[in-house]
Amino acid sequence: MTTKTKRVRKAVLPAAGLGTRFLPATKAQPKEMLPVVDKPLVQYVVEECVASGIESIIIITGRNKKAIEDHFDAAPELEQFLMEKGKPERANMVRELADMVQISYTRQKEPLGLGHAVLIAKDLVGDEPFAVLLGDVIIPGPNPATRQLMDVYEATGVGAIAVEEVPREKTHLYGIVGGERAPQGPWGERLLRVRTLVEKPKPADAPSNLGITGRYVLPPEIFDCLERTKPGTGGEIQLTDALRLLAQEKGLWAYIYEGISYDAGDKLGFLKATVEIALQNEELGEAFRGYLKSLKL
Repeated sequence: MTTKTKRVRKAVLPAAGLGTRFLPATKAQPKEMLPVVDKPLVQYVVEECVASGIESIIIITGRNKKAIEDHFDAAPELEQFLMEKGKPERANMVRELADMVQISYTRQKEPLGLGHAVLIAKDLVGDEPFAVLLGDVIIPGPNPATRQLMDVYEATGVGAIAVEEVPREKTHLYGIVGGERAPQGPWGERLLRVRTLVEKPKPADAPSNLGITGRYVLPPEIFDCLERTKPGTGGEIQLTDALRLLAQEKGLWAYIYEGISYDAGDKLGFLKATVEIALQNEELGEAFRGYLKSLKL
């Protein structure tokens, strides 16, 4: 008797990091609340969850992250103020933020790595598959990367991680996967069976040039793998190490997703994301494009 694969309903968003690469901007506000055009970083990620069909989000926070909770909370005083000022559209925008999706919060009290942050969500996730989205990676577009991974998981019952080709000389900046193409279904050559994962290898040691992009759909067995993962440098539990265990014991797909990612946790990546999203903005795009052309770079 075959067991039907459970639908992916929940997502975990680790957002406990200190954001030191953006100091002094992040001294008094969370990195995830830095604005990209007219929305904070974390809102783009939450909107991707909603567009993918996620019903419940668990955000892993830390000290000084209350602004994230406030952003997605109800604000009746602000709504009333906007209505009194004759700005009902903005009042509706504020209300929609609070009604967008069910969000729970739990804290990572010590900076013990991405794997540890995911493990903290174990009791809230329960015995079901879930997505993981890094809060500082933006993947805009009409076909959400998380939805693409959910489709792979729900069709095969095997976890899937998003990967993209990166320059060989920059493999030391990424988790890198190694494996072989396993074309099937509608995914064709985009699907790979993972054999190994290496965290930030030197170019000469990298098993490929396929870098992990910050989107994962994982079975609940990942929690057991995380609990068996030994802490590395600084006492941190690396998600990559647990994924290697999962690949060996249960199997794991790497999927070359359709889309372009922006590492907005990096200053240059943040600027690239701002420019690209501004160009796509219905209100500002045309004028901003004209401004860029006038610079004669």
